Amino acid sequence: MFTKDFSELSRNDAATAGGKGASLGEMTSAFAKATAGQAGGHNLVPPGFVVLASAFEHFLEETDLDVEIDAILHTVKHEEMHTVEHASEKIQGLILNAKMPDDVGREISEQFKKLNAVFVAVRSSATAEDSSEAAWAGQLDSFLNTTETELLKNVQRCFASLFTPRAVFYRFEKKMHDQKISVAVVVQKMVESEVSGIAFSVHPVTEDYNQLIIEAGFGLGEAIVGGNITPDSYVVEKNPRRIIDKNIAEQDRGLFRIGSIPPFVKEVPSQRDGGFRNPSAHQNEPLPLEKGEFTGANQWITLTPEQGGKQKLSDEEILSFTEVILGIEKHYGFPCDIEWATEKGKFYILQSRPITTLSKKK
Repeated sequence: MFTKDFSELSRNDAATAGGKGASLGEMTSAFAKATAGQAGGHNLVPPGFVVLASAFEHFLEETDLDVEIDAILHTVKHEEMHTVEHASEKIQGLILNAKMPDDVGREISEQFKKLNAVFVAVRSSATAEDSSEAAWAGQLDSFLNTTETELLKNVQRCFASLFTPRAVFYRFEKKMHDQKISVAVVVQKMVESEVSGIAFSVHPVTEDYNQLIIEAGFGLGEAIVGGNITPDSYVVEKNPRRIIDKNIAEQDRGLFRIGSIPPFVKEVPSQRDGGFRNPSAHQNEPLPLEKGEFTGANQWITLTPEQGGKQKLSDEEILSFTEVILGIEKHYGFPCDIEWATEKGKFYILQSRPITTLSKKK
């Protein structure tokens, strides 16, 4: 078996599904129990599956790349960046030019069809990710709005991203180069994000355990994660439950999938040519974001001051989502960093991991 549905995974499966995949499996089951029997209740985790680390290892064995990759890594002296870059280029080239084994490709395609999705997000999930020793978040690549025809190639690109220059340098800097590091790949139905962002169940700056903070922006959350836009920030006191601070950012642009522009954006300006265009055009032109994120058929949309200056979540939505954040924190038993999005007024959880930057315990 090379894949598992989220519903078949739990937090104990990080060794095979990576930190990201294991967390999504854990939350899928938790929300399924929480919403059982509720009229109109929906699972807050969009459906998906994980291409397990065993698929990557099988890929290396079938293509005879495992020994060759080890030999190349032994040439790296991480304090000399040119050796890192040379090794990265050689290894990624080998992986990207190899053929995906038929049995792995067939199983991935079968799982994709079960999702009944046009677009999926394909995200790398390192098996060492989010451990107490090292957090791999941001080191590996993700691909948004992936279609069935692009799926296997993007899974292979995720395999290759285990060996980007920054990932190779990271494993040597953290003295992990002698450890077995593998990669799983999360394939998840895309949320047509109207508003998205990051939430921290403990304020990461003040480290006040009675405060949480929600960051929110229009469009896809990758724009926030990549530092491309400044989001709103809302600070909520847990007890008593109340909003104690709001900073409304004037967002001048948002990242949206072509063809899914929200109603409040009346026109579709193109960042490339400075004019306007048909949203159905340029479907296959990737727009690279910073930090290894690639957007697929997305585009930046310019927002007017009236559009971008609005509060991204209403006070009612902030307080409602606060209950979700606290529920996740209670389930895990530790402070959480949560990526989220809304579609048609409903909140969805895209990822949750421990906050690793807190210097003090509660």
